[in-house]
Amino acid sequence: MASAIDRLADEIVDHRFRGLPPDADGRTVGALARERRDLYSGGFTTPVLTLSAEALEHNMRALGEFAERHGLAFAPHGKTSMAPALFRRQLDHGAWGITVAVPHQARVARAFGVQRIFLANEVVDAPALAWLAGELAADPEFRCVVYADSVRGVDLMDHALRATGATRPLEVVVELGARGGRTGARGATEAASVAAAVNASPVLALVGVAGYEGEVPDADEANVRSWLRELVALAVALDSDDLFAATGEIIVSAGGSAWFDAVAEVFAELPELSRPVLGLLRSGAYVSHDDGRYREVTPFNRLPDEGSLLPAFRLWAQVVSRPEPGLALVNAGKRDVAYDLGLPEVQVLRRATGGVVPARGLTVTRLSDQHAFVRGEDADDVPDVGDWVGLGMSHPCTIFDKWQLIPVVDADGSVGDFVRTFF
Repeated sequence: MASAIDRLADEIVDHRFRGLPPDADGRTVGALARERRDLYSGGFTTPVLTLSAEALEHNMRALGEFAERHGLAFAPHGKTSMAPALFRRQLDHGAWGITVAVPHQARVARAFGVQRIFLANEVVDAPALAWLAGELAADPEFRCVVYADSVRGVDLMDHALRATGATRPLEVVVELGARGGRTGARGATEAASVAAAVNASPVLALVGVAGYEGEVPDADEANVRSWLRELVALAVALDSDDLFAATGEIIVSAGGSAWFDAVAEVFAELPELSRPVLGLLRSGAYVSHDDGRYREVTPFNRLPDEGSLLPAFRLWAQVVSRPEPGLALVNAGKRDVAYDLGLPEVQVLRRATGGVVPARGLTVTRLSDQHAFVRGEDADDVPDVGDWVGLGMSHPCTIFDKWQLIPVVDADGSVGDFVRTFF
């Protein structure tokens, strides 16, 4: 894995990557990182998305320690970042593997050497299943676990894998959903039918149960815990019917970034089963955290003694117009920022004279394609043309995908690394 990621440092800096210094064209990414240029004076152009080196390290350590304290394995959801360098760092912090949502994301993870993949979807695409069968055949150490939530889906997986001559069974967990929610079998009876269908296939192996509590309708502490107890009860019921005969350990998995405390609490109630249980947490947004939704819902708000998370993103834009009193237009818009769960927050300013200061009374009121409208309570506080504006953003899942090469900034403002994304 290291060598594949190390080769990313050989990629050439050029027009493909937004925000990087124009005079760095032709250098490798690694060479530019070794220069440790200052973000503000080193030629970076706006808009430019940055990640805090300190916040990334803090967040990875915090969730790794939380999972370890609660006896959980951890497979962070990689679709948040799709950044192999972050995958490696998460694995270095003790992650069991990496979670992905679709086969393309699994291909990216495999291209960079990830050996355990939790593919949190039912895979019914025949070419994707043929690729998975080939990966399993070529590497005896590779594991991939996929969802199943319907007998029809199991039949399609079985047919495609048989047609491709699969030599190793594909590991499957039955996905439990909630009525009115997203994917997943609706109730224990339907889930048991799916489990029986998996066990009837020679090219599939039932290894556990899973789901996502974040999509429980009207999710609150009571509803989430109730659904998690249904998931635990499903694992117990399937085990009592001896449906996990194909595995040496039973996977019980859940956990986004909003309810991992509830997952830890309810999974601790699991009784002893016929085989060891791998309680698998899958939080993903934690790695960068945010300045919006996840800041509000992180379980560490409820359990401050358990840890904390820090927002790692900051997008720097520049004021390019002051067309009327109290209004500044900056050169970052819908093409640059995450806005599906809230508009960016104006947090800091860097005046043309230098120095970063806290922003006062400034609000992003709307976005167009390439501009954000920044209004001030006091016209004197509105930044001037040429000033840099530092924006905090909500929902990391929809910001990583807009930037292919992201500078990682140390506390002193120097850029010592870059994160490459693959969407």
